Amino acid sequence: MNWVKLGALETIPRLGARVVAGPNGDIAVFRTAADTVFALADRCPHKGGPLSQGIVHGERVTCPLHNWVIDLASGSATGPDTGCTGAYRVRVDQGQVWLDLDPVVSAPVHAAAADPEEAAEAGTQASTAARREAV
Repeated sequence: MNWVKLGALETIPRLGARVVAGPNGDIAVFRTAADTVFALADRCPHKGGPLSQGIVHGERVTCPLHNWVIDLASGSATGPDTGCTGAYRVRVDQGQVWLDLDPVVSAPVHAAAADPEEAAEAGTQASTAARREAV
């Protein structure tokens, strides 16, 4: 395991995400209304959209590009959609968030990146709660 300290729980917006640069790409760290924390690769399994800019509801996030719903615990798409993104271990200890940079579930390699026009559109429509930081 390769644990790194991200800082206080309050640095992750409730019902939002914070993005950190991991060794294999960006990692979105999500916080639910119940203050539960999850971490996924910041790429939707559909077309690589930025999950960190999606809407958090319960223990799921909806991708801002095509409304795919991703389970925050497993990284798996729900409903009729199929696919999975990388999932990471997180823990909160005395109000501090820790992230294991070794994925529990590895995301498959995408043959094509997200459509740049769709990604730009999602960026203007999505919440600005997510911000990118180096670990």
